[in-house]
Amino acid sequence: MKTVFTFLGLLIATVTCGQAQNLEANVTTENTKITNLSVSVTVDSAEEVESTFKMKDIKKILNEVEEDEDISFEITCNGDNISGGVTRKVSYRVTGNSNDKKSFLERIRKIRKAAITYYNNKE
Repeated sequence: MKTVFTFLGLLIATVTCGQAQNLEANVTTENTKITNLSVSVTVDSAEEVESTFKMKDIKKILNEVEEDEDISFEITCNGDNISGGVTRKVSYRVTGNSNDKKSFLERIRKIRKAAITYYNNKE
């Protein structure tokens, strides 16, 4: 019986002392930082390339990236279905650094143009 009372006393003491304290803290979310940006777009037509993927939107995103960060952009063009349930695809990928945004944007323009040419030549 003495063991039961001791066990109950220890259990009550543990539960009472084990309660979480009310902690208050201030959380700030003003310093948002984008690192290692990677964008991947999958399209099915030249019209989707032109409407989905605009250079001004890419420029806005790149302006949010910190200096000296790795960035990459990939566009995947879905093609026709071939035998066996396999779909033809063409992917273009550009990688770079945020310190050289101008040349990165130029390479994105080139792969955008190549994707549109892919769909125009397919027809």
